[in-house]
Amino acid sequence: MIERRPLGTLMAHFTLVIGIVLVAFPIYWVFVASTRTIPEILAPPMSLVPGSHFVKNYGEALFSGVGQIGGVTAGRMLFNSFFVALAIAIGKIVMSILSAYAIVFFRFPMRMVFFWMIFITLMLPVEVRIMPTYKVMVDLNLIDTYAGLTVPLMASATATFLFRQFFMTIPDELIEAARVDGAGPWRFLRDILLPLSRTNIAALFVILFTYGWTQYLWPLLVTNSNEMNTIIIGLRRMIVFSDAETQWHVVMATTILAMLPPVLVVVLMQRWFVKGLVESEK
Repeated sequence: MIERRPLGTLMAHFTLVIGIVLVAFPIYWVFVASTRTIPEILAPPMSLVPGSHFVKNYGEALFSGVGQIGGVTAGRMLFNSFFVALAIAIGKIVMSILSAYAIVFFRFPMRMVFFWMIFITLMLPVEVRIMPTYKVMVDLNLIDTYAGLTVPLMASATATFLFRQFFMTIPDELIEAARVDGAGPWRFLRDILLPLSRTNIAALFVILFTYGWTQYLWPLLVTNSNEMNTIIIGLRRMIVFSDAETQWHVVMATTILAMLPPVLVVVLMQRWFVKGLVESEK
């Protein structure tokens, strides 16, 4: 039984409120700036009350574009980022499930050698692999393509390891029962393993979608056209050295728009995400 102490509860809530303020205030400041004009943003101190240019600024960001990035709109960059994040998340999950399934349930020569070859890639930093990968993309003419943005990032040793560990907890009795019922490898995967793995899949999807959404280095290397910019790359290119030349109201509006999709994914899948991380009984 947990003893209730009023002072301890008060201190815990006070610490929680301070933490929320420290995290939320910069986001609120960006939102306020996204509703004001450039002179109002550059004239300190800026008011912390939202302005009257919400519709105008967000409409300009979504549909008008910015000169620094060739007039590409935030809507186009949001679509690029959403496609990349979704493709990376789905691709990693599919490849990891199939890899783990083959390693755990099939017996073939050098099975564990292949697993350790996959696992050992965790020890290689991204910078070690990025130049050979870029050379392959150039040779295959995949620069400035969605395939070039997504395919090299789909392999995931971490997800493969997690699915392997889960598959190893499947009781032998369940496997034998499936064989007796005449379930082949694909039916066993589709009708038994995938339903049992749904919480793991949901948790990994949230993590991998956010990972794909926040990619910076690889999209910076593999894209030359402004039309293929992701929202993260576009935000960086919208900011120039001179404050007078930067359209700060559009930058702030684009920043808020860039935060919304991953936040929505986390909020909408929060229950599955937490369940997939803490659930121990399958």
